[in-house]
Amino acid sequence: MRKVLKFGGSSMASAAQYAKVKSIVEADPARTVVVVSAAGKRTPEDHKVTDLLYLCHAHMRYGVSCDSVFSMISARYLEIRDDLGLSTDLESELARIRDGLEDDISEDALASRGEYLSARLMADYLGFDFVDATEWLRFRMDGTVDQEFSYAALQRLAEGRKIVIPGFYGLGADGNIRTFSRGGSDITGALAAAALDAEIYENWTDVSGILMADPRIVENPEPIPRVTYAELRELSYLGAQVLHEDTIFPVAEKNIPLNIRNTNDPTHPGTIIMERFDDDPDTDRRFITGIAGKKDFAVVSISKKGLSSEVGTMRKVFEVFETHGLAVEYTPNGIDTVCLVVSAKQLQKRSAAIVAGLQEALKPDRIEIADGIAIVAAVGRKMARRPGIAGQIFSALGDEGINIRLISQGPQEVNIIVGVDSRDFNAAVRVLYNSFVR
Repeated sequence: MRKVLKFGGSSMASAAQYAKVKSIVEADPARTVVVVSAAGKRTPEDHKVTDLLYLCHAHMRYGVSCDSVFSMISARYLEIRDDLGLSTDLESELARIRDGLEDDISEDALASRGEYLSARLMADYLGFDFVDATEWLRFRMDGTVDQEFSYAALQRLAEGRKIVIPGFYGLGADGNIRTFSRGGSDITGALAAAALDAEIYENWTDVSGILMADPRIVENPEPIPRVTYAELRELSYLGAQVLHEDTIFPVAEKNIPLNIRNTNDPTHPGTIIMERFDDDPDTDRRFITGIAGKKDFAVVSISKKGLSSEVGTMRKVFEVFETHGLAVEYTPNGIDTVCLVVSAKQLQKRSAAIVAGLQEALKPDRIEIADGIAIVAAVGRKMARRPGIAGQIFSALGDEGINIRLISQGPQEVNIIVGVDSRDFNAAVRVLYNSFVR
């Protein structure tokens, strides 16, 4: 069995961090596949290499010299190489990238070079083979990953070898480099783990697992020792910033355990994520896994007498939103009222057209739009079977003078969602955390 490890930008930021990575990899002979990000920040005032690469491309697009920015990028990787005493020919690699700037290199191709350079250095440092992501990870024309081709290709490339792979990019159907969205190295690691039927996918970052709440809002929130894929999907979608939310799918399909670990504290067990836990001691002691949320939503409310008896109402409503390219996040409805929670920013440019479309399709008595709404969710296991949970939420928020604008609870027993005014967002997160955790 083999383990697949992914190291984030903070783990690749300096020679000292590279040394930590090497110690982690060499501590377990099963750790034979390593996926790396571009160099991240060394200090809060520092720059991520990927940000600098995007800045270079912006300069190029507007005909502005990016020599000073490119020099910063080059210096970062040359410093790491020299501090580690490696012999990687970075000068030639950097010269090729610099030539690409003169030849109108694509934004994706340029942005991918941070991961590429990190992987070249890490392969040299570990004594592993370098496998470029373009050799196995293929995108279809619609931008989705061709898993069948990609998995078979990586299986061939990894057979009997220890390898380092750059994250974040692959090869498009047109033969050009294509990247994931930011944070996409997590997805590369998950795809590699799924392709190789890994024993575990270890995702190494700068935090000791997933926290039960945002530490910028809640002081010293407790870590989550174990979480299911369904719970993690909810937390990621609602704003918990640990993994790229699409990371979950490749490993969840094969029920490969995903372990979030801290490069700077490698003895900490972190958070383990699986499809289910048959013997979880935390289920009875703590049924709330985490508190998460997002701000800047709007609620579109459509009211009409007898609306609930009309056939095809929801289809008509969703068709209007689909026509105007606006995703619906939640639908907490009443008897003769349909409510749709959407992005306030996206609604702003389309509100008049959507209201007109709804009036034509439904001829409602009233359409109201309320913005400045924040969504806060308590995510956990089997909450629907716990009597009084919704009442406890109402009571806790009411005691703090926080008005609930909407509430939603699905039958999957994974979350309870409340909508509050955006100005009450931080307070609502703290109230729910203190009520259910402390």
